[in-house]
Amino acid sequence: MPATTYAVSGMSCGHCKATLTKVIGALTGVSGVEVDLGSGHVTVTSAAEPDDDVIAEVVDEAGYELTGRV
Repeated sequence: MPATTYAVSGMSCGHCKATLTKVIGALTGVSGVEVDLGSGHVTVTSAAEPDDDVIAEVVDEAGYELTGRV
């Protein structure tokens, strides 16, 4: 399964990590989410190429900002 890494700003704590893991993990086709607070990266593992717009939308709704792929 392909893994795609995104840069996300605004993450600073365990709550941020849990929130993003939950909202991104709930998307169809997503099988895993790894949040690295230190680097500001979120890695999404999915069955197919993820839709960047959909990922950005749920990240934004959760109160963070997806700034692009890494």
